[in-house]
Amino acid sequence: MEIRLQKIIAESGFCSRRKAEELIEQRRVKVNGHPAVIGQKADPNRDRITVDGELLDTRRRDKPVYYMLYKPRGYLTAMSDDRGRRCVSALVEGLPVRVFPVGRLDLNSEGLLLFTNDGDFANDMTHPSRQVPKTYRVTVHSAVDGEQLLRLSEGVELDGVMTSPAEVRIAAEEPGRTVLLITITEGRNREIRRMCEAVGLEVARLKRLAIGPVRLGMLRPGELRELTPEEVEALRRLAAKGARGRTQA
Repeated sequence: MEIRLQKIIAESGFCSRRKAEELIEQRRVKVNGHPAVIGQKADPNRDRITVDGELLDTRRRDKPVYYMLYKPRGYLTAMSDDRGRRCVSALVEGLPVRVFPVGRLDLNSEGLLLFTNDGDFANDMTHPSRQVPKTYRVTVHSAVDGEQLLRLSEGVELDGVMTSPAEVRIAAEEPGRTVLLITITEGRNREIRRMCEAVGLEVARLKRLAIGPVRLGMLRPGELRELTPEEVEALRRLAAKGARGRTQA
């Protein structure tokens, strides 16, 4: 039976569905030796699917696994990099199954990053329609006034599109330095940093503290642990609630 190519790639444990779509658009995916296109379908039991020349085992169905990592600063959220930069793959290479990162944290950001081999779970955690909240501790190089707080919370324009409303509060203040706690439900590229830049704030440090009810807790930079079944189920319920809310709106 033929199914969407990005779903096949995700279910093989190679990457998330959204990342698979990016790979297809970049013409890095081939089906039976021919470059794939968005919307294409394939038979996972018959067709030969490769990414960057690597043959995918599309018939394999590993048991789904779910991990959380404290990503340190200076690591790229990718499994490989043609420029030789350090990647988060080095921090999960000891796991018994192949996993991929859920969403991303930029090179100079740190904190909670999820890993899985479950493409549907990854899609639920990252798709804007699911509205899964993510909380960040953001240190900026200045005081923050009421107007800046209001603009961040109500939304700012990035690339011609307004960001969704955010929860923003001041956690600490001292001369020349303010610590903000910001919760967003989107996941645009470098969204928090760009939001702050849009209101005249320079980010000195950015750390993701939580994704929904799952918190970074006592993990240290580079440490990894498996999510509990209760944490996985809580995240699934949250994503399902977001999807229902969008449908009813």
